[in-house]
This record gives sequence, structure tokens and C-alpha cells, in this order.
Amino acid sequence: MAAADDYYQVLGVSRNATEPEIKRAYLRLARELHPDANQGDPANEERFKLVNLAYETLRDPERRRQYDMFGAGGPRQGAADPFGFGAGNGFGDLFDAFFGSGGGFTSASAARRGPRRGEDVEAVLELDFAVAIFGGEEQINVRLPSACSTCNGSGARPGTTPTTCSVCRGAGEVRQVRQSILGQMVTASPCSRCGGTGEEISSPCPDCRGDGRRTVEQSFVVDVPAGVDEGSTLRLTGRGAGGVRGGPPGDLYVHLRVRPHPRITRQGADLRTTVHVSMTQAALGTQLILDTLDGQEELTIPPGTQGGREIRLRGKGVPHLQGRGRGDLVVDVAVDTPTGLNKAQEDLLRALAAERGEVVADADAGLLSKIRGAFK
Repeated sequence: MAAADDYYQVLGVSRNATEPEIKRAYLRLARELHPDANQGDPANEERFKLVNLAYETLRDPERRRQYDMFGAGGPRQGAADPFGFGAGNGFGDLFDAFFGSGGGFTSASAARRGPRRGEDVEAVLELDFAVAIFGGEEQINVRLPSACSTCNGSGARPGTTPTTCSVCRGAGEVRQVRQSILGQMVTASPCSRCGGTGEEISSPCPDCRGDGRRTVEQSFVVDVPAGVDEGSTLRLTGRGAGGVRGGPPGDLYVHLRVRPHPRITRQGADLRTTVHVSMTQAALGTQLILDTLDGQEELTIPPGTQGGREIRLRGKGVPHLQGRGRGDLVVDVAVDTPTGLNKAQEDLLRALAAERGEVVADADAGLLSKIRGAFK
């Protein structure tokens, strides 16, 4: 690989350089090679363009990955614009290095040449309670602008091709130079004629009317991580609206809604449920089979259990999103008082009350009647 094609050599960094190291190297070279400091030096200007192109490629993780795989001629590598300021935000970084933020360049000076990126799209996906806890793959259907099949996304009628914009001559933006106390200042704005694409459509596609897109329903598989909660948002990179006239797609943001469970609720990393036991089961103890999200679990109710007691099943709760392990399943014990007693059952309870020395209502007259009789 020639030195001019090795972007790491151009910036003077190793292939394992971090993003901050790449940025520092770029800013140092940009100060040294900037055209304002080297008037009338064509070779220096070409090197300045190459430095900007190298930085724009290596500062973006995806473009850097493509470059490492395919080199400078890879499918994702872009070209620097005619003014040598790169295809992305590198010129904004350079301006900040010289003058600080809030200077005289407009934000359009960092605009990308060519088809614009598609819009980000939001959608809502409703999950079963168990899927939110354990994760899984869910399908979502959304209607999105996608490349027109008639013109293959070009926006031009079949048999014709887009032409270079007559106003910006393919640059995608219009620049103006003005004098200031700092010298010549350049402002730029997207070309109003072509909308920043650098191309004109003289004969629009009859189906998409020159936009290069048509709205169609698309299906995506969403990988739901274990432990997500109501209101969580997942980002599907490159699954948003397709760009105008072949531009890259935006992202799809999926907002999660969780259907409630009939018996189980969630409290952070813990799950909570309630079991009902009879008075005698609470007093004497028992073992129950409890249905949980993990299947059936044996639950021991100790003798003398009071209503409102909590029993924790360790590690049966929600998986931790940012680490290992799970929360607990908290079981609230509710003790049910028997109702609708028959005569034999009532006699047994009265005998128990008498044995324990407990005052209960008389079978024939209420306790309030006995109290009244005591004052006569």
C-alpha cells in the first residue's frame, strides 16, 4: 500500500490508534498545512486534502472498519470535496482548533456532499412480560420510505440519468467568501437547486416523482436483550427511512411496551407475586407448588406464618442488563380467614379458642349483647 493510500501513515499514527489520538494528529497537521498558512503551494494543498480525507475515514468507526478491510478503494470510502475540507465534520473540528466554537462559519460548511441520509424513524413494539424478562427475538412491521424499484433509487425516469447541478456544479453546496477582521471567511449552504445532492433530475421517475423512494411495509427482527423494562428504547442502525436518491438510510428507534402479567409484577430487578394460604396452613405450615416464570417451584410456608410475610426465592427475578446474575422473586403471603363455616367446623374453632383462652362471639348472641347484659 502506497503511503498516500495508507491513511494511518498520512496522519502519522499506528493502526491501533484511538479516536483521541487520531484527532490530535489531525489537528496538528491541519494547523501546519492549512491553505491560509501556505498560500500558493499546490503540493501542500493536495496534502491538506489527503489529511482531511484520512481523518474523515478513520474518525468514523464503521468507515474505519471498511477501510481496514478493503483499503482506500473500499465500497464505503468517500472523496474529499473540491475545497479539500473532507466529507464530514472535520472542517468544523479544524475551525474550533483555530478560533474556538461559535465562529463565523455556518453549520452548512460541514454538510456532506451527495444524497442526504434518510430520516430516523420511531416505532413501538409490545412485548410479553416473559420476553421482557428473558429476552428473545421479536418481529416488528413498519412502513418506511425505501428505494424505488422503478428507478433503483436514482429518482430519474428509466432510461435517463441525473445530471450535474447547473448551479453548484456537483458540489452540493454554494460557498461565499467575505472579508472580516480575521481575513477571508467562507460561508456555505446547501444548494437550493439540487437540495445538496449535486445532481438535477430533468426527467423524474413517474412512480416516485424524482424522490428515489417509495413507502413500503418492511419487517425487521428485533433482538430484545434480557431484562429490558417498560419505556426502554432499542436502536436499529440503518433500519430507518432510506435516503433521498440513494442516500444512506437513517436509524430505527424501537420503543418497548410490556404487557402486564396476571400474577407477577416487577420492581426493579425483583419480581413480586402473592400466594394465599388458609388459616390452618399458616398456623401449621405447608408446602405449595408455585408457578413462576422459570416453571414450577416448591414453596415452604413455615408454621406460624403471619399474613404479609415475605419469602424470597433467590435468583428467580430479572436478569441484570449491565452485569451477571438476577434479582429475586418476592412472594407475599396472604392468610385467608375462613368463611361459610358449617356447625362442625364452627364447634372445632370454638373448642380451639377455648383451649387457648381466647374470647370469641357467643354462638347464640353476639359479643356486644353479652357486654350489654353485664351492665344490667
